[in-house]
Amino acid sequence: MKPLTREWIAKADGDFHSLGREMRARKYLNYDAACFHAQQCIEKYLKARLTESDNAFPKTHDLSSLLDLVLPQEPLWLDMRPDLEMLTDCAVEFRYPGESASREQARDAHRACDRIRRRIRDDMRIA
Repeated sequence: MKPLTREWIAKADGDFHSLGREMRARKYLNYDAACFHAQQCIEKYLKARLTESDNAFPKTHDLSSLLDLVLPQEPLWLDMRPDLEMLTDCAVEFRYPGESASREQARDAHRACDRIRRRIRDDMRIA
């Protein structure tokens, strides 16, 4: 695996662990941050996959557009699109005043992130 791919994965896992801490917090709960870290984790995993196959990608947080770039190498990932769209919306909606994530929305984001992360790690054969 390329060194830059490993860096993307390390950054993604940092977001995954931050998500876990937010979900376990007993004081100062921040479901908005949990949703943001879920989206960031998967964004970085998709960018890791693109990096590994030498595919350029734009600066974007739109997980569906990143998926479109990955699909030529990973066509079976198409079924992840609904979760990717939810994570994109979830992270963007809650970043600024006006909307806040609920506990259930954060749980949904956490579950989707975990599911997608496991699949990408399995498909990329990451130990």
